[in-house]
Amino acid sequence: MMDVLSTLALIAATLSMGMVSSVFALYAHTVMPGLRRTDDRTFVGAFQALDRAIINPWFIGGGFLGALLFTIAAAVTQLGRPAFAWIAIALVLYAVTVVITIAANVPRNDAIKAAGDPDRMDVAAVRRQFDEARWARFNLVRVFTSVPAFALLVWALVLHGQSSA
Repeated sequence: MMDVLSTLALIAATLSMGMVSSVFALYAHTVMPGLRRTDDRTFVGAFQALDRAIINPWFIGGGFLGALLFTIAAAVTQLGRPAFAWIAIALVLYAVTVVITIAANVPRNDAIKAAGDPDRMDVAAVRRQFDEARWARFNLVRVFTSVPAFALLVWALVLHGQSSA
């Protein structure tokens, strides 16, 4: 039974990490470069809409928090096994991702949403205060921590499969 739980925890960790790292990568290579090319009104309104939309069970539960919780579960259930070290490193990398998200990106997201209706504000000032270049740099760090964490969990699955065979 424990082997089934450890396998399921590792699969869930890998899937959720893949989901969340893909979101950060998508923002880095598509969303933010696309928004960068827009006028201030469009940038503020679009970013507000995107941030409101991403606060949903798929991203928060299945991806962002799921990756953390499932990776912790995978680490606990893999103690003493060949995959444990790779899962532990993935967990540390993802913990860095979570800290960056909470400390750097979320406050900016909350501030731009709190600015209110783009039709009733100085959108240029709100955009400057948001500091999209800084947000994008921190997001890139999230890509460089979460994508390797995903790769490490994939490798841990391989090792787990080999040790269970």
